[in-house]
Amino acid sequence: MAASPGPAGVAGAAGAGAVYGSGPSGFALDSGLEIKTRSVEQTLLPLVSQITTLINHKDKTKKSDKTLQAIQRVGQAVNLAVGRFVKVGEAIANENWDLKEEINIACIEAKQAGETIAALTDITNLNHAESDGQITIFTDKTGVIKAARLLLSSVTKVLLLADRVVIKQIITSRNKVLATMERLEKVTSFQEFVQIFSQFGNEMVEFAHLSGDRQNDLKDEKKKAKMAAARAVLEKCTMMLLTASKTCLRHPNCESAHKNKEGVFVRMKVALDKVIEIVTDCKSNGETDISSINIFTGIKEFKINIEALRENLYFQSKENLSMTLEVILERTEDFTDSAYTSHEHRERILELSTQARMELQQLVSVWIQAQSKKTKSIAEELELSILKISHSLNELKKELHSTATQLAADLLKYHADHVVLKALKLTGVEGNLEALGVYACKLSEQKEQLVETCRLLRHVSGTEPLEITCIHAEETFQVTGQQIISAAETLTLHPSSKIAKENLDVFCEAWESQISDMSTLLREINDVFEGRRGEKYGYLSLPKPMKNNASLRSLKPDKPDPEEQAKIAKLGLKLGLLTSDADCEIEKWEDQENEIVQYGRNMSSMAYSLYLFTRSEGPLKTSQDLIRQLEVFASEGLKLTSSVQAFSKQLKDDDKLMLLLEINKLIPLCHQLQTITKSSLQNKVFLKVDKCITKTRSMMALLVQLLSLCYKLLKKLQMENNRWVSVTNKDTMDGKT
Repeated sequence: MAASPGPAGVAGAAGAGAVYGSGPSGFALDSGLEIKTRSVEQTLLPLVSQITTLINHKDKTKKSDKTLQAIQRVGQAVNLAVGRFVKVGEAIANENWDLKEEINIACIEAKQAGETIAALTDITNLNHAESDGQITIFTDKTGVIKAARLLLSSVTKVLLLADRVVIKQIITSRNKVLATMERLEKVTSFQEFVQIFSQFGNEMVEFAHLSGDRQNDLKDEKKKAKMAAARAVLEKCTMMLLTASKTCLRHPNCESAHKNKEGVFVRMKVALDKVIEIVTDCKSNGETDISSINIFTGIKEFKINIEALRENLYFQSKENLSMTLEVILERTEDFTDSAYTSHEHRERILELSTQARMELQQLVSVWIQAQSKKTKSIAEELELSILKISHSLNELKKELHSTATQLAADLLKYHADHVVLKALKLTGVEGNLEALGVYACKLSEQKEQLVETCRLLRHVSGTEPLEITCIHAEETFQVTGQQIISAAETLTLHPSSKIAKENLDVFCEAWESQISDMSTLLREINDVFEGRRGEKYGYLSLPKPMKNNASLRSLKPDKPDPEEQAKIAKLGLKLGLLTSDADCEIEKWEDQENEIVQYGRNMSSMAYSLYLFTRSEGPLKTSQDLIRQLEVFASEGLKLTSSVQAFSKQLKDDDKLMLLLEINKLIPLCHQLQTITKSSLQNKVFLKVDKCITKTRSMMALLVQLLSLCYKLLKKLQMENNRWVSVTNKDTMDGKT
């Protein structure tokens, strides 16, 4: 996996451009370690298969030439596979000196085992004493088994050591991100912030790659969902960090701006720590197993226990069974105590809880009788009691599910138009502090409703991955609600501030995005409850899986494979960071009405829409929307080059040449993008979108460079003009004297 960010020299996160643009599967790797690590794992599977074939062959006294030749081929194949495996292991060892000795020893053992297997299965070494046309000697099967055990042991060692390398890289990458974040927290000048944020963008792209690959490799669905949630926080907070920090720099004495920024930093640090906990398999202090508070999980375990009584009447004690039911019913108080649960639902839940208690008492009574006398009638009565309490618990599940999902659906429908967010934005622009207090209270009420609903959905989620997604949604609403209020307060205090308005927009977009995710989550929970889905789900996180994406269904008629999903998501993330860099460059310009700035801002805005599209968000809903947007994007790019050419006429020859060289890079990219958007690729829509995103990303990287260069040349031109004016004025004054 990538151990360091991409080459420097390009403004902002564009410096990490090579991370996406080169290398196998879209990766640029300093040492190719990621590819090597994956090769180790891929080599293991055929090895196991071949060794199993070799050992499990029929043990006959006599073997034909054909059988022995087949055994020899398997032995040689094993040896060749081991050879490739060893090369990969040695390459990893050479790049990790602290583990070099251990990996090399394991590789030597593997090589010896492979050679032994090849030698023991080589028919040329056999004594061809034949009597009736069949070979009577068999290869040393005991020796082959011994060598195979040594081989598998050494392979396992290499894999475990390679895994330590990957974990170390993720930790190192996290530490680099944290160090840069500390510098960003202390920054006092805008120029310094732009420089450090560019480095931060590079490091976040690297961390996204490493943690994303780790997420894909995880076998535990619960860990996978936790990783996805943590990475979702980091993705969204990266954009928030930019605007929140810029607002603080623009309004250094504003307390609400600092509070807003600090909230983003705290959340990102928690998410970074969560990723490390997952990859190192460590639990933070006080962390409890989420299954202990899930009603559906409790009911499932309780039913398993009572059904076990059919086979074993002494499976467990009656006290344990009663206590388990009481714990389940105690958790239903989250529903009955909620102010948002309707009277009808509350009464029905209490009624079913009472019924479950009564039926457990009946079951225990029959159970005691069944232990003392084993008659057919008692067995039938026990079976009936088990069925009755199972039915009551199923009815309770239905009622709880109906309560939570109906509340969530009503809430999402009621807040679909985001009236409160719109009011807060308007209040901020008007500078109305009194109205701010009113709408801040309304948003807080909405936040509490959503948080409460997420807690109820946790109980009925049905699977651990979906339960983790509920927890993520709950935390997001809790934190983002407070941040929107502080961002709105900043804008209200500084109503003419463009950056404060942009900052509030970013936090409101995060809220709207989470509302959209909650709608998808609700649909997933209903699917699981009604048995329409299996145990594996797409997580509502970074990167968003395209297969569950309603707005991307027109993007590709068939289901994209994981490699396509990963590629689109990574290109989209990179594009999002590049738009941040472009915005940083635009912010430097004093004259915001300058044509170059206007075209640059338009291009950045459209590129950001494309980034949102890769996450199933924003205004672009179909691939056709995307293509139309890119046609306009290419057109804006050509208009930008015209404006830059006009500006270049004011410059000296050397500066003019330098600027024209950059323009000449952008013009062909604009034409190429126009060609791609007009091309027809039937049943290859993914390929077309992939090309468009890649081309747009290259154009945005050039845009960042152009904006930076134009700004520097403009400043230089202004300084020269000022000197000329100063000298002219001095000459005039001397003449008058």
